[in-house]
Amino acid sequence: MLKITPTVQGDFAILLLSGRIDEECIPQLESLINAEQRAVALDLTEVTLASRAGVRFLAQCEEAGIRIQSCPAYIREWVSQERRAQ
Repeated sequence: MLKITPTVQGDFAILLLSGRIDEECIPQLESLINAEQRAVALDLTEVTLASRAGVRFLAQCEEAGIRIQSCPAYIREWVSQERRAQ
């Protein structure tokens, strides 16, 4: 389960993610990102787990210019590996 808490910080819409990033939550995240008028940042401070689909989604977000902040080190490494493989 993923809880998404939207906030605004300067020019950025921040989506604070809490819990697990998995395939079931990706459509909701995509909708929130696409609906936003500001630049988007995903704050992963409270993320406990990411599935392979979640990591691929995060890699695609970075490719699209979405900022990922406070990312746990193991997820950051996995996202970096996924981006290199693309």
